Amino acid sequence: MNALVVGAGAMGQWLGDVLSAELASEVSLAFADADRQAAEAAAASHDADVQAAPGDAVADLVCIAVPIPAASAAIETWAPASGSAIVDVTGTMAAPLDAMREHAPDRERASFHPLFAPAHEPGNVAVVVDGGGPHVDRLRDAIQARGNALYDTTASEHDEAMETVQAKTHAAVLAYALAADPVPDALHTPISAGLQDLVEQVTGGDPRVYGDIQAAFDGADDVAAAARRLADADKSAFERLYEDAGE
Repeated sequence: MNALVVGAGAMGQWLGDVLSAELASEVSLAFADADRQAAEAAAASHDADVQAAPGDAVADLVCIAVPIPAASAAIETWAPASGSAIVDVTGTMAAPLDAMREHAPDRERASFHPLFAPAHEPGNVAVVVDGGGPHVDRLRDAIQARGNALYDTTASEHDEAMETVQAKTHAAVLAYALAADPVPDALHTPISAGLQDLVEQVTGGDPRVYGDIQAAFDGADDVAAAARRLADADKSAFERLYEDAGE
C-alpha cells in the first residue's frame, strides 16, 4: 500500500509513526507539506519520500493532517492523489467529511480524531467512517495496535462534544490562569494545585492549535457567562448554582 501524509506537523508525524511502525512491511510512505523542509525532515525520520504536488504520484491512501482552517482546501487539492482512500486527522469532522464527499465521492472516506497529543498516546480516537473499505480498515487496525481505543461516532456528535471537551475546557483553564495570582506551593489546595497542573499542560502546547480550536468551536462565551453568573450571585444564588453544577 502506498500512503501519503499531507502535513508534517505533530499529527502528521504521528500518522507516519502509525503507518511505518504497524504496517512497515506493507506500506510505502511519503510526506507532503507547504513547508518543504518540514516534509523532508518528517520523511527522513520515517525512511519515507517527499511528494511536492498532487500530480507527482497517486497513493492508495491519502491522509490529511493539516491545521483545522486548511482542512477543506487541502482535501480539495490532494483528493486527486488518492487512488483508493482518503482520511483526515484535522480535529473537526463535519467540514472535512463534506469536502471528501465532494472531491472524492468514489473513494473510501473516514475522519479520525486522536483525543490526545501524540506524546500522550495511547488514548481514545474518535472515528467516523463515511465510506468503508480495506484501506480504512487497515488504518483502524494499525491505530488500535498501538493501544488506542477507537470510538465510532457521528460528525455532529463529535463536533458538538468538542465544544465542551476542547473549546469550553481550554477557555476555563486559560481564564483561571489569567485570573490567578502567584501563590506559594505550600498554600495550594489539592483543587488549585490540580488546576495549576492543567494550566501547565494546556500552555505547553502550540498557541496556534489552541487558537484554531477556539475559532472552530463555540464555547468560550458560555464559560464567560457562567463565570459572570457566579460573580454576580448572592449567597443563596451561589448555593443554587453550586448544586446545579454537581448535577
